[in-house]
Amino acid sequence: MKPNFTKGGGLLPVVVQEAQSGVVLMLAYMNETAWESTIKTGLATYWSRSRGKLWVKGESSGNVQKVKEIMLDCDEDTILLKVEQIGGAACHTGYASCFYRRLNGEAVEIVAERIFNPEEVYK
Repeated sequence: MKPNFTKGGGLLPVVVQEAQSGVVLMLAYMNETAWESTIKTGLATYWSRSRGKLWVKGESSGNVQKVKEIMLDCDEDTILLKVEQIGGAACHTGYASCFYRRLNGEAVEIVAERIFNPEEVYK
């Protein structure tokens, strides 16, 4: 089983979910090299669109993602990773999930507690 990387121009979206709780942690992207690295190492590896390179989640912060299960959608062009989030925070802003803000009318409210200060972690 392998995603169809020809769809999406070689980059496919990856929904990342905490395996035990089911909480959606983040959305990332993989190319074929990131996929192969993830399979080989068991650590979530993505393609950083902003940096233009591969990155192992947590390589700077220590908050790595150990892959527990990999699923593909019916079109083989979206990946679901179920992971064990080490360190408690998936988001580079210091929150457990990248989805820590909620729209409330026209206001945006933060609905989670920050786990770490990114200025201290990413020096």
